[in-house]
Amino acid sequence: MWEQIRSNRIRSIILVGAMGALLLLLGYFLGYLFIGDPVPGVVIAIIVWLVMNLVAYFQGDSILLAVSGARKISRDDHPRLYNIVEEMKIASGLPKMPDIYIIDDSAPNAFATGRSPEKAAVAVTSGLLEKMNRDELQGVIGHEISHVKNRDVMLMSMAGIILGTIVILAWYATRVLFFSGMAGGRRGSRGGVGQGQIIILVIGIALMIIAPIVAQLLYFAVSRKREYLADASSALYTRYPEGLASALEKIAASTQQLKAVNKATAPLYIINPFREKGMAASDLSSTHPPISKRIRILRAMGGASFADYNKAYQKISGGSVIPASALTGTGALAFRAPSSSGEPAEETSDHLKRTRETSNLMWRLGNYRTVTCQCGTNLRVPASFREPQIKCPHCGRLNRL
Repeated sequence: MWEQIRSNRIRSIILVGAMGALLLLLGYFLGYLFIGDPVPGVVIAIIVWLVMNLVAYFQGDSILLAVSGARKISRDDHPRLYNIVEEMKIASGLPKMPDIYIIDDSAPNAFATGRSPEKAAVAVTSGLLEKMNRDELQGVIGHEISHVKNRDVMLMSMAGIILGTIVILAWYATRVLFFSGMAGGRRGSRGGVGQGQIIILVIGIALMIIAPIVAQLLYFAVSRKREYLADASSALYTRYPEGLASALEKIAASTQQLKAVNKATAPLYIINPFREKGMAASDLSSTHPPISKRIRILRAMGGASFADYNKAYQKISGGSVIPASALTGTGALAFRAPSSSGEPAEETSDHLKRTRETSNLMWRLGNYRTVTCQCGTNLRVPASFREPQIKCPHCGRLNRL
């Protein structure tokens, strides 16, 4: 498997380099269009590229978590989630326990970030905690831990920052160009615009429009082919691929939209969070393989090993997703038993418990106070509430704060 990981890293570095080349090319034409000399534009692009790479490497995870509105929790905040992350950390052989973050969002989803296995984080939404049973949550966490172990998250973070830089530069450049009368300025500075200059101007404008699109396609290419390996790793770590298959099914069927997400962070999530309002997730996603295909592969596995996943992939898609060298010496690995019986009554009880557990966590993280009325109703009072008393909606009694 290390060869596959190395191959993924090499391809990712090439793709990130291609995004950097796009940034330099954009800088070249911006320098020519706005200054009349492409050299300063290239120099500025190099400086921007280096700065953004340093920011992405040292602070990329913090930026992504902050943009997502994620808040760090400890074992005491959510023991079930902490124990599952700890189990997957041990199963994967990570050297350090990843930090755990919660996103207050009812849409079920999750992602991992961090520049190395020693400095990694896993973030899940409150909706995921409510909707997933233990096996399903374990499957999702196993998938994300795999991204950490394979060092996908560092390159994805760097690619996301560079993509954002290209999009911002192109956005401002096109608006300055069209609203400042650049053509007139160039004509006045040189006494006329030759045919060659017009061609360069046209190329520059086209590049400013096309560069963000191409950069985003490259970014999608970084993320898309990693998902199969992460799914296979999750099946191996949990020894129960049905857990992840069922989780993907539930996440895809959800019609709730993730709020704190943008085009740069979307490929980090286990399922593309962009969807039409009120609609389930579609197979048509540039950032991820088809959801239905991923589920079919997991459910076609005859065991929990990489070899079993590869056989299932061959059956569904043809070809091979894991190199033969990584399969040497591997054989079938038996499934473990599910954590629950799957009975409707048990599932309903477990769901109510998960909902209550998650709600209490979000109340605590939001610094809400709990006031118990004499009628037994628990009133949640936000920290911003400044009144000296609060009225119980059930019995009408005024409770002092």
